[in-house]
Amino acid sequence: MKIASLQTLGQSIWLDYIRRNLLRSGQLAELVREGLRGLTSNPSIFEKAIAGSTDYTDAIAKIADRDANQIYEQLAVEDVQAAADVLFPVYRDSGGADGFASLEVSPLFAHDTQRTIDEARLLWLRVQRENLMVKVPATPEGIPAIRQLISEGINVNITLLFARDVYAQVALAYLEGLEAFRGDPRRVASVASFFVSRIDTAIDPLLEKSGAGALRGKVAIANAKLAYQDYQSRLAMPRWQALAARGARPQRLLWASTSTKDPRLPDVYYVEALIGPDTVDTLPPATLDAFADHGEARPTLTSNLEEARAIIDALPRHGISLAEITDRLIVEGVDKFRTDLEKLIAAVEAKRRAPSRPHVARMRRSLPDAMEAAVESTLAEWERNDKVHRLWARDASLWTGEDEGHWLGWLTAADRERGDEEHLAAFARAVQDRGFVHLALLGMGGSSLSAEVLARTFGPQRGHPELRILDSTDPDQLRAFEESLDLARTLFIVSSKSGTTLEPNVLADHFYARVRDLLGERAGSHFIVITDPDRDRLQRVAAERHYSDVMFGEPSIGGRFSALSRFGMVPAAAMGLDVAAFLDSTAEMVHACAVCVPARENPGVVLGAILGTLAAAGRDKLTLVTSPALVHFGAWIEQLLAESTGKQGRGIIPVDREPLGAPDVYGEDRLFVYLRLDSEPGDEAAIDAIERSGQPVVRLSLASLAELGQQFFLWEMATAVAGSILGINAFDQPDVEASKVEARRLTDEYERTGALSSETPLCTEGPLAVFADADEQAALRQASAGDTSVRGYLRAYLQQLHDGDYFATLAYVANDEPHRQVLDDIRRMVRDAKHVATCVGFGPRFLHSTGQAYKGGPNTGVFLEVTHDVAQDVPVEGKRYTFGLVEAAQARGDLAVLKQRKRRALRVHLGGDVEAGLRALAAAVADAVA
Repeated sequence: MKIASLQTLGQSIWLDYIRRNLLRSGQLAELVREGLRGLTSNPSIFEKAIAGSTDYTDAIAKIADRDANQIYEQLAVEDVQAAADVLFPVYRDSGGADGFASLEVSPLFAHDTQRTIDEARLLWLRVQRENLMVKVPATPEGIPAIRQLISEGINVNITLLFARDVYAQVALAYLEGLEAFRGDPRRVASVASFFVSRIDTAIDPLLEKSGAGALRGKVAIANAKLAYQDYQSRLAMPRWQALAARGARPQRLLWASTSTKDPRLPDVYYVEALIGPDTVDTLPPATLDAFADHGEARPTLTSNLEEARAIIDALPRHGISLAEITDRLIVEGVDKFRTDLEKLIAAVEAKRRAPSRPHVARMRRSLPDAMEAAVESTLAEWERNDKVHRLWARDASLWTGEDEGHWLGWLTAADRERGDEEHLAAFARAVQDRGFVHLALLGMGGSSLSAEVLARTFGPQRGHPELRILDSTDPDQLRAFEESLDLARTLFIVSSKSGTTLEPNVLADHFYARVRDLLGERAGSHFIVITDPDRDRLQRVAAERHYSDVMFGEPSIGGRFSALSRFGMVPAAAMGLDVAAFLDSTAEMVHACAVCVPARENPGVVLGAILGTLAAAGRDKLTLVTSPALVHFGAWIEQLLAESTGKQGRGIIPVDREPLGAPDVYGEDRLFVYLRLDSEPGDEAAIDAIERSGQPVVRLSLASLAELGQQFFLWEMATAVAGSILGINAFDQPDVEASKVEARRLTDEYERTGALSSETPLCTEGPLAVFADADEQAALRQASAGDTSVRGYLRAYLQQLHDGDYFATLAYVANDEPHRQVLDDIRRMVRDAKHVATCVGFGPRFLHSTGQAYKGGPNTGVFLEVTHDVAQDVPVEGKRYTFGLVEAAQARGDLAVLKQRKRRALRVHLGGDVEAGLRALAAAVADAVA
């Protein structure tokens, strides 16, 4: 493993993580064999381990008569003792230079010297391991405590170091403590933990505003490199040399907070930049795996020192005081540790009161015996072949061995965003201060669906602008959306990972022109962009129009997996959600699905095993049932599953918002997932009846809407696992682009000729016209037995539905509730008559979602495309064509690709009155299935 190669360069790698399963499973011992040299812990790590797992259930039950503080201390001591024992061979073989496990003094004592000393002494006595390091913060009150503890022979890990001048005080305290120690100085060790990425997180926004963006991501590294120069200078001091002659150990610098928060920077950016002798780098598991996968081990810590000095010297010229920032960071760091401790005690108290109840992923499955056995076999195979670890290690062979390893940034997205909470909070305050009343997000698919879920689930937040989403080119929907906005008081969020997606670009052009008409050159200040780095077109437009901000996503996250990245969190912050609390709750699920959690106990793996195993056995219609508050979450799951698994003739077809029916209308191709909020009345009776009929049912419960982020991560993990079981690449979308290409061809044709090619309907009746290609026309005429009415052709067409098929209405009309109600009536009639799963998609939205599965998944779909004439069109800014033409081109392109893929597809055109046309279509379907 590459961490061993760092040891040859003089750097020790410690793990910034602890939990009981890591110790019990032998994974810590395995990491030590691969070169790991130590371990650190803190209240935040313990809180997530306790709240997000069942690791501690039995241990808490045995001591539940104690208070929460006492329980935590007992658990922490036991875990650190076990970790120290695993690391003891490293400690022994290194002569006491390495192999330490760290445990933190309570942050409640960070500003109390004597209580810090007393607490550290108590921990030292309780743990009783000579390779323990007690963590003490580098506050003014902590520094004399460090001096005293070192003088008593207690190993100290100094935390929350940001500034070089504070480091000088810490180094002096270590030296003075050693001088006062009456024993053998070789028995005492210390590290000074410099926090790295937090400095850049705080300073980079200031650099961008001051025009010094070229220094982004460089200050923290420069600061660390110069601190290392200070360290080397101190080793040459006569006072230190006298101690070294007696065998005293240098106080090594430890790099903390080295996971990357800025998505524009590589995930191993800080690790690679700070490699040098006599140092320690402490890494969370994901960063450790990332470095093992693609990190480069070479000495870098003493390179480019003049550049480092120049970077630090340049800050005052840009009005930035590094001292002020580092002073603020230590105050914030202590406050955060204190908050983390409070959360930890609350989590322990909750476990003490109900130790057997999992805090996250309350999942219950009811599967027929044969299905349960198959799922258990899958989980056993995942444990036998160490597949949970392989997933977290980004092992592409878990899927197809192609580029899957490059698309797993979603595993650490929540952690990255948690590291940049202040940036998001500052953005939210700026939005609020500017008095916006509306937020208008323009995006498609993965760039908009998670934001829509948050907006519709949580609703408007008091004192903050209301978030609305436009993901359609339908002129009626566009006009209604525009009329609902106060354009002069709206912030537009142009959201596009690729930067080249047609819909958000033409929508941005449209609204920019409208706002410019109102505000003139100030129009750009009402727009921001969320996109991936190096998306030149969109960034160029943002610069030309003077958009107020450009925020960057993580390139290693595909759109549909981006809910917990900037694409979900920026809109969430702007609409006033408490993003810090949201991500903190989400982190519990991340820990519940962690690398060290066995497959059978890992909620994401368990759900994925159910989805993948049953789909492979023919139960490939995942039917989502939700309680009312969660109804909009299904659309996000729909895209995630369909676009991820629907390819190579395989996949899971999500069935969202299908009205519930009696058990006898469902075939044997279904899996039901019931997602409910505890506080809401739900569909328990109907689900119970479906379960009693022998259908497989999974129940997922949320204690509150605050747990929605947990569900985002749970389903991302489950989808990745299901894709592995199905043997497909879960992270590409090869068939989505085909429809885009065809639509572009048609719009280009219109730009050249001013018209689309004419079509001749198979029949026309009232507001309805039926269109089919030549082969389909012949087959329908024969199957209709002389009934050439719309009803007759629909009856003939729907006769193609058989067991295991599904029926999907692809409606290129405005996505509103009246239209959905009619389409739901249609799907219910077909479902009840044919006993098949049914879906409804609104175009062009579904093209970026379920469209992948419809074209690339199993060829079991029977598709009814619905189009209409535009009564009042809207021109596309700067183009010859209109939004109505774009929508028509997308519909034609979609149908053409479906036919190319040999799918069964028919188009019904409604004319200009959409409401009348839909009513006529519903009546015709009712007659057809009667």
